[in-house]
Amino acid sequence: MTDTTTSARSEPAAPAPITADELSRSREIVGRVTKAFEAKVVGQVGLRDSLLVALITGGHVLLESVPGLAKTTAAQTLAQAVDASFRRIQCTPDLLPSDITGTQIYDAQSSTFVTQLGPVHSNFVLLDEINRSSAKTQSAMLEAMQERQTSIGGTVYKLPQPFLVLATQNPIEQEGTYQLPEAQLDRFLLKEILDYPSPAEEAEIIRRIESGVYDDATGAGSDATTGVHLDDIRLLQSLVKRVYIDASIVNYIVQLIYVTRHPQQYIPGTLADYIQFGASPRASIAFTQAARALALLNGRDYVIPDDVKHLRHGVLRHRLILGYEAAADEVKPETIIDAVFGAVQTP
Repeated sequence: MTDTTTSARSEPAAPAPITADELSRSREIVGRVTKAFEAKVVGQVGLRDSLLVALITGGHVLLESVPGLAKTTAAQTLAQAVDASFRRIQCTPDLLPSDITGTQIYDAQSSTFVTQLGPVHSNFVLLDEINRSSAKTQSAMLEAMQERQTSIGGTVYKLPQPFLVLATQNPIEQEGTYQLPEAQLDRFLLKEILDYPSPAEEAEIIRRIESGVYDDATGAGSDATTGVHLDDIRLLQSLVKRVYIDASIVNYIVQLIYVTRHPQQYIPGTLADYIQFGASPRASIAFTQAARALALLNGRDYVIPDDVKHLRHGVLRHRLILGYEAAADEVKPETIIDAVFGAVQTP
């Protein structure tokens, strides 16, 4: 009797359901930010959704694309739309951890050391070509991404909230690069791969450049246009934790991740042999968080299986560790991910 009572009391209380007014407010915020994003960025709907999902869940995005596909414009536009600070860091092999996190500078007048915070102390941080930075610099970024803090001269400095890292990799140039370790890859909520725009989209990009859309710092996408502030993003961050996710969908997510660890039992042997290591529990957590965020972005206070399916490539493509045979046979992670989803019944 006593054990049962103690167990019942130790269970965490269920979060309060999202009210109609709160859901209406979240739709308004998302609508304004989306409008500002689309005013400057042509296409790239997947990138927009990934950035918003990461922003309201507190995650980070790894982006792989060739140069010139509006990665900087997208991050800067989103930062402007929510009245957030933005810094871009160009990674190079000689980049030091202190160049990112900050350092102590000696002040001769006061005979003391003064702390100068680095560019990572911003709401939005674009790490261009992260794989060009050394392992030591990447480890400093790992602390910032995971712990939301930096250590300078033995003192801990908290990062601003919200905090979003958009790291990019160039897949066509590998000289002078350092491969990101699996432990760091796992810290990214999503990995997106951008493709070239369609001819119609490229023509629209040229039209907007000619019309001066990107020359006006106070134009579309600025805070004056959206009326959205960081407090509104913090509201979305609090609401996303209250989005309802049914136990059947949680079990669906867990089963999907289980299949990645035991592929020979569920997917064709030719594909299963390509998987060297399956996804970690962080993948299950990422699916749960991202599915909730996507539901909220779509104006719902509950998760549906399609939310999980929609995010399958972004959540898993950098978490499945494939053997060298997959690269030799030019088998993409997306092919294996689709096979995993095909092996598990949708609730």
